[in-house]
Amino acid sequence: MSLKAVIVMDAHYGGLNPVQLGQQSCEPGYAFGPAVRTHWLLHYVHSGTGRFLREGVTYPVNPGEIFVIPPYLETWYAADEERPWKYTWIGFEADGTLPEILSRPVISCPEAGELFDEMLSCDRMENGRSAFLAGCLWKLMSLFLERGDRKPDYVDKAIHCMRSEYAGGITVQEVADRLGIDRSYFSALFSGRTGMPPSEYLVRLRLSRAAELMKLHGERPSTAAISVGYQDLYHFSRIFKKYYGLSPRSWMKREAEQVAAGNADFSRGEDAGEQNRRKGGARDG
Repeated sequence: MSLKAVIVMDAHYGGLNPVQLGQQSCEPGYAFGPAVRTHWLLHYVHSGTGRFLREGVTYPVNPGEIFVIPPYLETWYAADEERPWKYTWIGFEADGTLPEILSRPVISCPEAGELFDEMLSCDRMENGRSAFLAGCLWKLMSLFLERGDRKPDYVDKAIHCMRSEYAGGITVQEVADRLGIDRSYFSALFSGRTGMPPSEYLVRLRLSRAAELMKLHGERPSTAAISVGYQDLYHFSRIFKKYYGLSPRSWMKREAEQVAAGNADFSRGEDAGEQNRRKGGARDG
């Protein structure tokens, strides 16, 4: 039996954080477990076969397949007596949502073989090893997403597109073109999901971002307008007033006055509290 384990420094990366990596050519019948891990562990089988036991069910695992060990789930696995397997494993921590396909005990993904080979090349690195493996893990997740059963969600894609490109003046027609669907069909899908047409969603998105720039960052209306995709200040002011009831400058003035009034009330409350404490202290003495 040959075993290669790579030292992986825990860099505490957010999202996907690699914690171990290795490759093993097993002897006939070699078994491990039952055992529980505190992190995710994926084994890609390069050659040979074996058995994988998870939640009372035994699965045969063949070349090009990955058996999945989630955190805190007891598992057991063993190499075949006649054709023992060779596999590469990667262990990682995850603090976000993972592809749905990882709920399966065994995943068929032959194209991942080259990626697992690439992971092992990190043993030539020193300072960049953990970052390199984190990048490989994200590549692996992209393969899983492509092989998953979930159908493309046009509305989710549209919302992500608008949120990332609203500042560039993207239009509803351009979003529909990006999705490769008819605009009328897209508008019907979007309205059915969100309760508003995509044109209104895009306007509300831009105006909310503009209001944030003016209120929290002190930007002028003209700068805020250009920053959210409006080149015409008059057009921006007209739409802003329609939704907020005031022109951008009047709205900024009102917001500033409300903040000032709130600060004054807070100061008066602190002064009153201090006076009460002093009076209480005098009585206690």
